[in-house]
Parts: sequence; C-alpha cells; structure tokens
Amino acid sequence: MTRVAGIDCGTNSIRLLIAESTETGELAEVDRRMQIVRLGQGVDSTGQLAPEALERTFAATREYAALCRENGVTAMRFVATSATRDARNRDDFVDGVRDILGIEPEVVDGAQEAALSFAGATSGIAAPGPYLVVDLGGGSTELVLGSKDGVAKAFSMDIGSVRLTERHIRADPPTPAECSAASADIDRALDEAAGTVPIDQARTLVGVAGTITTITAHALRLPEYRRERIHAAMISVEQLTAACADLIAMDREQRSALPYLHPGRVDVIAAGALIWQRLLERVSAASGIDVAVTSEHDILDGIAMSLV
Repeated sequence: MTRVAGIDCGTNSIRLLIAESTETGELAEVDRRMQIVRLGQGVDSTGQLAPEALERTFAATREYAALCRENGVTAMRFVATSATRDARNRDDFVDGVRDILGIEPEVVDGAQEAALSFAGATSGIAAPGPYLVVDLGGGSTELVLGSKDGVAKAFSMDIGSVRLTERHIRADPPTPAECSAASADIDRALDEAAGTVPIDQARTLVGVAGTITTITAHALRLPEYRRERIHAAMISVEQLTAACADLIAMDREQRSALPYLHPGRVDVIAAGALIWQRLLERVSAASGIDVAVTSEHDILDGIAMSLV
C-alpha cells in the first residue's frame, strides 16, 4: 500500500492528512492534524501576507514535513487557497514551502478549490443528489452543485470568517450594525453566486470546514469536539440557524468556554456563523431543504484522494 499526504493551507488553518491507499483505491486515514496559523492576517486590507503569518505557516509546514518523513509518505500534494491567491507577495510563500517540502505548492483558483472540496465532501455520503456543498473557509466560501458524476456548477465567494471579521467586526459581541453590514456583504455575494449556481436544484445540502463543524458541535451541545459525532450529522436548518444566532450573541469569554471551539476560531466564529446562517436561510427558501448534512471530509480529503 502507498502512503500519501495532502496539505491544505487556507486563510485561517493549515491541515495535514496522511493516508494509505487500499486495494480498492480508497483511503485509510493514518494521521490528521490541524494548526491555526492565520496566514490570511490582514490580506483583505493590505493585499500582502504578513511576515509573522508566513513564519507561523512555515513553522507548521516544517512539523508536517517531519511527520511525513516519519510515516514513510511517498507522494505529497500541498494546496493553498484564498489568502495566498489574493496576496501580491505569494511568491515568498511558494518559495518558502518549496524549500521546506521539496515539492511545488499549488495556489489553486476558486474552481479548483471547489472541485477538490466537492470530491472530499461527498465521499461516503449516502444521501441523494444533486448535492450542494458549502465549503466555508477563512477567506472564501465555495458553493458547489453536482452529483456523484462530478461538479456541475461552482462559484467561489470572497467572504469568509477571517475576511468578514477584519472588515466589519470590532465589538464583543458584534453590534447589530456590524452584523447588518456583514450580512449585506454576504447577501451581495450570494446574489452573485446565484447567477452561476442554481441552488434550487439541490436535494442535499452538505456543509464542510471548521466553522460549520464547530457550529454543528454547538447545535449538538457536545461535551468536547468529537469528529465521529459531527461527521454525517443531519440537523434541521431551524436548529442550525438557532445555533448560529447563539454564537453570534456570545462574548469572547463565553465563546472561549465552549469545549469544542478551537482557541484559534474564538475571534472569527461570529462572522462565520453569520455566513452559515444566511446561506442556510437562502438555500432552504430556494430548494425547500430543511436539513443539512455536516461532513468532516472536505478539500483535505479531496487533495489526498487525488494522489491515488
């Protein structure tokens, strides 16, 4: 069996999946890691990756390189998304990752990101298609409509938990005016996306990535973050939107006390919850979908799957 490694470097986190390819061509997980490095710190306003953000990301990449060596990885793919593709100095990032890993990192566009997210998110999902996969990241959010045969339509929106926090959120908790300004941004992005992705055609809504899995944990009131409880959880839109509203209304101290909320998401989860709340409401109104599926499989799994 071959051991492969996928690395997903987003706006807020960098994640590693080491897996073995089985005789049937499927992947068996060996190790999965995540670190919050906030690579996209300030990118929305400055257009550049900050030196301290680059160093945090390089430090995590060195740790992942060591893990890959220890686990006998023979094929690796490093994919960077929203923050990197928006940065004028992304060559500094690419050069640094290449020096550490010895491979060429890929800065993918929104369409490529959407396809990888869709492949990972729908692997193992038994619900009927067409699927609408929502990948809610730190810098961008992808809407992907498709079936088991692949992607039909996709659109990448420049809204994410980090980007919207930096644009609009100053108070703790966010003020009604801040929430209104952020929601206007979200609605504009959704209006634009609707011109490309016919969300009314979806039969199953699948949400992926850390913001959505955290909101799912909150809706389930888990005593700690449990991937096995979160993955494939089917929760009503009403329950999820209520969980979003609850997180938006909390202050930092209350959010920090939640046992399933990673410390690196404490300051951006309110903006992320606003995005998921508006998306749930729009999709439900357009398609009649009243339940969303949360998947722990996402772009990271799609990256690893592409290697076998």
